[in-house]
Amino acid sequence: MNGMEKKLAEYKCDTNEAICLKLVRFAEEVDDESTTFHPEYSHQLYGDDEVAFGYKGLQIQLYYSAGNLITLFKVKYSARVTENFDCMEPDDVEGKIREIIPAGFSCNTDDFISLLEKETNFKPFGTLLHTYHVHNVEAGEDFTYQIHKVDVSCPGFREYHERLQTFLMWFIETASFIDVDDDRWDFFLVQMLILPPFQGEGHGAQLLEAVHRFYCNLPKVQDITAEDPSENYVKLRDYVLVKLCQTLPSFSTDKLPLGFSDDMATEAREKLKINKKHARRVYEILRLKVTDMSDETKARDYRLEVKKRLFAPTKKNQRELTKMMKCLRPEELASHISQMDTALQQEELEKSYQEVLAEYRRVIERLAQA
Repeated sequence: MNGMEKKLAEYKCDTNEAICLKLVRFAEEVDDESTTFHPEYSHQLYGDDEVAFGYKGLQIQLYYSAGNLITLFKVKYSARVTENFDCMEPDDVEGKIREIIPAGFSCNTDDFISLLEKETNFKPFGTLLHTYHVHNVEAGEDFTYQIHKVDVSCPGFREYHERLQTFLMWFIETASFIDVDDDRWDFFLVQMLILPPFQGEGHGAQLLEAVHRFYCNLPKVQDITAEDPSENYVKLRDYVLVKLCQTLPSFSTDKLPLGFSDDMATEAREKLKINKKHARRVYEILRLKVTDMSDETKARDYRLEVKKRLFAPTKKNQRELTKMMKCLRPEELASHISQMDTALQQEELEKSYQEVLAEYRRVIERLAQA
């Protein structure tokens, strides 16, 4: 890297670090850095490298009032590339943000602070579904939280939703804004997000359980599923579905060692709108919970039961290979056979089993702590 490149490199900023997000309740929190959090992703606005060029000390402030999500948007920097390099143009970082935040935001801190006074009158939109409490160690007291069900016909919610969904860009890798004019969106769990200041407190489980309890009472709902679930969402779903199913008669302790049954699949579907695939996973977790893995026979029975499910896709591939043997040329057949080496299959199967076992044990540990 030559001298010029080094100097220009000083004007590159990591946009995940530059973007400062904040939920503000009181005026003094505006300048409190401890309440600031940052995005996990910014590539949808600033490219795959998540870098903005043209600034030193770049800070993109997106502060929201904690209730109505009134927005303060400001861009700060200590130096700009045009101050030293006439031929260089900085990236339009401000324009990118303006593309996703709805009109009505403030660019003046004093104006934003004056609007905070209205927050005392804020009431959540929609109908109250669930109230719960979380103990805050720092404050030394229990905080009360509420989950509400709302749709776009509620006055003011459409505008509120437009401000709210800007968070999706920063925390869901492939996020896209929801078309609230599409009547079908009410019946899909499209996106679920717990913001960083509230993560690790059990809010995700409370929210997902509330969703299940609400929709499982609607006759028109056949299944409650998620669009392209993340790894963390799958872990959360495991915990919530196990918690819900463990009280069902078909999943009782005495029936779990007998294997996954039609009664389990039917009861999970009819009472909780859980599909067969997820019900099977719940069964395996609950069976592990009641299995003495120090007992060699019981451990072996459990291992074979899980591996039988894990092996099913491989078995399907073998059946397809048998069909292909009748029409493939020798060199093509040799290629497919090499891909299905038995020893390698067993190794991969054991690896998958151990990974599943670790996932299931985490769910069981969390259940014990609940």
